[in-house]
Amino acid sequence: MSRFAHITGWGTATPKRVLTNEELAQLVDTSDEWIVSRTGIHARYIADQDETTASLAAEAACRALAPTNIEAHDLDLIIVATSSPEHIFPATACLVQDEIGAINAGAFDLSAACTGFIFALNMAAQAIRTGSIDNALVIGSETLSRLVNWEDRTTCILFGDGAGAFVLQGSDRPGGIYTCVMRSDGSGGDLLSLPAGGSKIPTSIKTVEQNLHTIQMNGREVFRFATRVMASATREVVESAGWTIEQVDRVIPHQANLRIIEAAARGLRMPMDKFVVNLEKYGNTSTASIPLAACEAVERGMVKAGDRVVLVGFGAGLTWGALSLEWVEPERKVSPLVRRRRRVFAFLARVRSFLRRIQRKLEGLIWGTSTHPDR
Repeated sequence: MSRFAHITGWGTATPKRVLTNEELAQLVDTSDEWIVSRTGIHARYIADQDETTASLAAEAACRALAPTNIEAHDLDLIIVATSSPEHIFPATACLVQDEIGAINAGAFDLSAACTGFIFALNMAAQAIRTGSIDNALVIGSETLSRLVNWEDRTTCILFGDGAGAFVLQGSDRPGGIYTCVMRSDGSGGDLLSLPAGGSKIPTSIKTVEQNLHTIQMNGREVFRFATRVMASATREVVESAGWTIEQVDRVIPHQANLRIIEAAARGLRMPMDKFVVNLEKYGNTSTASIPLAACEAVERGMVKAGDRVVLVGFGAGLTWGALSLEWVEPERKVSPLVRRRRRVFAFLARVRSFLRRIQRKLEGLIWGTSTHPDR
């Protein structure tokens, strides 16, 4: 019997602060008209000090789980796609796992820049379809504002912060995620990068002074690359699903630049009203942009049961990809008792995390000296 991976829950999280183009114009030599005419962006969310990639991811995760029939402890897998992880290690996904109390889940981060959410969805769906897991949580979360050079008007106008999450569950009912195209070309890696902070160029006073810990982008080359692969990846994934372009009800693209989306629509000979666009409010949120747009489209009734949907994106690496799915309306019947129980579980997850930390400290005090390999 065939097994399918359905999207049964979705949720988003954004920081409290909104930075408008008018406010940006007070920081760098730019204007609202200049930014809008070149990108379509009017504003973006910016994380405060107490808002992090993990905290936004956990908030989106809890909202995605809320309407489903499973609890955090029922999750088998958590994947966080991010270009701005909390640390090189531990994985941001592990911090989310701890925060939401997903005590039975494996967790890891996926780094494929703005295409990462598509890659992560495909990996989770394949694990469900093979029967190795039943329930997965896929999150795209970013705090890119911390990686931006706020004196570089070519990049600081583009990026914003936020998170979006999908819950995937196995089902015997046809629908859900069908096919995926995943592609890369490392020869273009230098076109969009964060040069320093890894093992090749470790952090130093020099790297900080040269702004090598901020996003570096060849905008012209990235634009040409993006307009080419958005259309080609969409065609490829539509063909692999056995559809025609005319049968696609909705395209949810990576929200990088309105002109790129319009170029893709022209290349595919599709009307713009089939494309979900919300970058005017969020800017480019990298891995979070597709789930943010998808969640908004569902809530606004732009995506309905039975719709054939394509997610398509591109990013640093270079990477690009597309995913086809048939939207299946899940049963969203959650009683008040279940909601109260989930609040209790959320509290117990924090208590458990606190107790585990205390336990490790006590074990270190009692056993640490005598068991240390150098003692």
